[in-house]
Amino acid sequence: MGATHVTVTVRNPADRDRSWEGLFLVDTGTTDSLVPRQHLEAIGLEPRGSRTYELADGSAVRFDVAGADIEFMGEYVATTVLFGDDDTEPLLGVTALESVGIEVDPRNQQLKRRPAVRL
Repeated sequence: MGATHVTVTVRNPADRDRSWEGLFLVDTGTTDSLVPRQHLEAIGLEPRGSRTYELADGSAVRFDVAGADIEFMGEYVATTVLFGDDDTEPLLGVTALESVGIEVDPRNQQLKRRPAVRL
């Protein structure tokens, strides 16, 4: 199976003119979205707290978190973003996908819209 990527714009909800756009790996095994710290700081986002997340190998890592507005495929969602290392590939988590009614088609690894968002 190949990887699925999508262009995502991350905006500072307090100043919507400040944004960063990047190519994100769609990761349905990840709950929240991860963005390299340098890009979040460049748009004026500061950590509002931190959380411990479990990695695929079972280890635990603590990340700073904040709220951000993100847009992809013509959709908008306010969501939690994690401050990743500067060299980390951005990840679009399943919470953002499900919030706007988009899923990964497992046959062709393409993103597709559901007829409606699941309540």
